[in-house]
Amino acid sequence: MFDKLDFIVDKYDALSAQASDPDVIANQPVWQKIVKEMGELEPVVTTYREYNGNRDALRETKDLIEDGGLDADEKEMFKSELSDLEKKQSELDEKLRTLLLPKDPNDEKNVILEIRAGTGGEEAGLFGGDLLRMYMRYAERRGWKTEMMELNDTGLGGIKEAIIMIRGRGAYSRLKYESGVHRVQRVPETEAGGRVHTSAATVAVLPEIDDVEVEIDPADVRVDVFRSSGNGGQSVNTTDSAVRLTHVPTGIVVSCQDEKSQIKNKDKAFKVLRARLYDAKLQEQNKEVSEARKSMVGSGDRSERIRTYNFPQGRVSDHRIGLTLYKLPAFMDGDLDEVINGLILADQAEKMMVTT
Repeated sequence: MFDKLDFIVDKYDALSAQASDPDVIANQPVWQKIVKEMGELEPVVTTYREYNGNRDALRETKDLIEDGGLDADEKEMFKSELSDLEKKQSELDEKLRTLLLPKDPNDEKNVILEIRAGTGGEEAGLFGGDLLRMYMRYAERRGWKTEMMELNDTGLGGIKEAIIMIRGRGAYSRLKYESGVHRVQRVPETEAGGRVHTSAATVAVLPEIDDVEVEIDPADVRVDVFRSSGNGGQSVNTTDSAVRLTHVPTGIVVSCQDEKSQIKNKDKAFKVLRARLYDAKLQEQNKEVSEARKSMVGSGDRSERIRTYNFPQGRVSDHRIGLTLYKLPAFMDGDLDEVINGLILADQAEKMMVTT
């Protein structure tokens, strides 16, 4: 581990020297690439330097205690300081091991989040609408921006399908654990007998993919235009602004009608298509990974029931990490960090077990 850390520090120092070179500064694309790479290495370098400084302080404190020459009070004081330094060293060691874990290359990307009503009829659609508002509130709490890509509502406050873009640093790193089946238990408003019903909605979290990462042959895509339906302003039902893309080799179909402009709808639809093609490739690769190395927390299995929202008891339970919170109203208002932090820690723990 320490050979790797020394290599990272040397690389960071070399990049820092390059970033200060006037010739490199003049070449902004190269300079920006160097600065970006430094930014990725900086947390490791900073922590490692703190680790080394704390290690030196540990040695000096031990030497003072062992050399003698201290009265009883001084010795007790340095022993207390030694205990604090040892605790800090242990914490820094664990932090370094976490920082050295393999990074998901998509972690810093924006997110395309898809919600679809599952089993449960109209109640499933209403729950899908609740999930949509929950994620939009979470994005608002973190200062991320949201953009509606596609919305197919039920007309009664629920949704059949919704696709939103969430833009913000590290959005995928936190939301990628949300993919899967979300189950709700509650009494529907239409239920006169007060019986608790169970329904579900599915969530898929996809990273936004650049053109260069997934190249789409235009000949493979059939583009159809049609008139928008539902809310959307004066142009609805008067112009062929809605767009449907069909990727012939895979059969993936993407529709977008949220914008009044056909060009904008086409651009949004291609963003979703690229993300779905990338995800399909990723899912295929994951199938080839041995079960011993596959993280259940971060697998993104669309068919896996990951969470239950029980409204009568006011609780939310994440089944992957066995965490139950009795704060459902706050959770539905976007207060998701306690669960997401738990999922991140569990995922890191599994990866550390694999790498050791």
